[in-house]
Amino acid sequence: MVHVALLVGTAVVIYVACEWFVNAIEWLGLHLRIGPIAVGTILAAVGTALPESVVTFVAVVFGHSATFDAIGMGAALGGPLVLATIAYAVVGFVLLLRGRRQVVMRNTRPASGNPAWESDSDVEVPTKQLVRDQRWFLAVFVVKVGLGLVTFAVKPWLGFAFFAVYIVYFIREVSAGGEHDESTLEPLKLTPRTVRPHVGAVVAQTVGALAAIFVASQLFVDQLAWAGKTLGLSASVVALLLSPVATELPETINALIWVRQGKTQLALANISGAMMIQATVPSGFGLLFTPWRFDGPLLLSGLATMVAIGYLLATIGRHRLSSARLAYAAVPYAGFAAGLIFLR
Repeated sequence: MVHVALLVGTAVVIYVACEWFVNAIEWLGLHLRIGPIAVGTILAAVGTALPESVVTFVAVVFGHSATFDAIGMGAALGGPLVLATIAYAVVGFVLLLRGRRQVVMRNTRPASGNPAWESDSDVEVPTKQLVRDQRWFLAVFVVKVGLGLVTFAVKPWLGFAFFAVYIVYFIREVSAGGEHDESTLEPLKLTPRTVRPHVGAVVAQTVGALAAIFVASQLFVDQLAWAGKTLGLSASVVALLLSPVATELPETINALIWVRQGKTQLALANISGAMMIQATVPSGFGLLFTPWRFDGPLLLSGLATMVAIGYLLATIGRHRLSSARLAYAAVPYAGFAAGLIFLR
């Protein structure tokens, strides 16, 4: 009962902390004069991905064992898989629950830069940017999976190339610009009566929320490990199937909150931005400090991720993106889960 209570309790803490985080990060973007879309692709994504990137770094640099190497490689493959499938599917399911069945194709941003684009009957999505981000991700991801199949002398040094790719992406997103509409921002939860909160209060709420997310996420992962053992699942199944869901829970909850607030484009930007981090930073560490050779389950997770992104790109390319089709992104994850259990 203690484990069950901790599992439920930490999930609640993560949700509440994410509420405070997304509230603060929008104000932080305003103070830093970062465009509204970059708030999702950069600020929110970096904030929630930083703790798990640090965990991956510690595992592969200081672990010095095959077990820790496996943890690092599993994180580098499992995180993008969950984001490309579960996270996008959550956005689709929430839109369906809110009665938003259509996603209107939009290739440009409004002149005002207003992130609240939803009407009463549909949702407008900047598909040009979404396609661009997913193509970037897919190109990087195909290379990193391909490197898991071969061995050559200079392969570890390619880790720096992955860091360089993310730096280029970071600079491009930050320089994209765009204006914030303060009327769409909710009052800062730490100072709810202040019309325009001081930057110190915004930073304090951001850091505090991130700390709560990090601690609660680690406890949530521990309870999932207990649940897997209790259900008779092997350690490898837990590591590849359950743990990535827990580590990507903050990004998924951020997306859920923004969809609920009518800011679907921020939700999608947060997912695509987090995917770029997961495709580059953990992979760079993995290439530098592990053998970076993939077994069957790792290759299966990579294949499922590429299928999910290919499906999304094809759907957008045919101008047929909808809430229901976005929810179907969960299908490759279900296929991966079935294949993983079969392999083990």
